Amino acid sequence: MRIIEEIIGKEVLDSSAIVIGKVKDVEVDFETKTLEAFILGKGGISEGLGISKGETIVPYDMVKKIGDKILLKDTIKEGEGTEQ
Repeated sequence: MRIIEEIIGKEVLDSSAIVIGKVKDVEVDFETKTLEAFILGKGGISEGLGISKGETIVPYDMVKKIGDKILLKDTIKEGEGTEQ
């Protein structure tokens, strides 16, 4: 799939614009033809050699925008995390 080839290798940034990894694979539901999640590598030399075990799975519904980089939504919704 052409879209997947364009996504692999993109940097993923959290809502604070901090790089959390690069897309090394994607999960696709072939029955519904929808993108389910991104699988991120942690980076570094071990990632480049293909021996890195650390990976993060980011559900597609956490994605805010895809461009040159992939930006994630804020994880804390309004009203949450503000105990009084």
